[in-house]
Amino acid sequence: MQLFYNKDLTSTDTELRFSKEESKHIVKVLRKPIGDVLHITNGVGWLFSAKIIIADLKYCIAKITSSELQPKKDYKLHLAVAPTKMNDRYEWFLEKATEIGIDTITPIFCDNSERKVIKADRYEKILQSAMKQSLNCYLPKLNEAISFKEFMTHDFIGQTFIAHCEETNKKSLKQSLKQNQDVTILIGPEGDFSTKEIELALQHNFSPVTLGDTRLRTETAAVVACHSVAFYNEL
Repeated sequence: MQLFYNKDLTSTDTELRFSKEESKHIVKVLRKPIGDVLHITNGVGWLFSAKIIIADLKYCIAKITSSELQPKKDYKLHLAVAPTKMNDRYEWFLEKATEIGIDTITPIFCDNSERKVIKADRYEKILQSAMKQSLNCYLPKLNEAISFKEFMTHDFIGQTFIAHCEETNKKSLKQSLKQNQDVTILIGPEGDFSTKEIELALQHNFSPVTLGDTRLRTETAAVVACHSVAFYNEL
């Protein structure tokens, strides 16, 4: 099954007119004729089936034949991850985390961050592409990039963790998780969180955790954390 994405589609719509770019892809690249069935999601849980009634390169129109709200997970995962120096590494994390299952992503700028600018529009496209590839009907929310200090002023629901490399008393993430609870995890930049940032997180009741016995890159740590939460909640 191939999944298309249209954020404006609602459960009451009866037809969908694809953009010129999508129409060309459907008709010319995929060679979909009139009568073929397409599958579309709006990124908020709905899966639609639609039959092509006009197959034109400039405007492909499909009639909605069914719609079904897909079940949500019993928990929500929020990763706050510092942008990496090499942007392609962060994009790799976004793609893999979406495939595994993540709900919210917040880029955070830390004391040791080497990158202070992100490409939000490009990140959104990567999230959409990964959602479609993994046949997931829920598009992760990409929050605006903010400073670590500002992120700490937010209210958090469920379990909260900070993964850092300092030699302090830490439990493993897998030993600390509880099933079916919302989770927020902080992942630092290449130079790790500063001591001041770690102390601030602890003051806000974030529990220090380790993700394994080896030192991981930022993007690897984020994917490991994402998979650990997903895997634990499948048990």
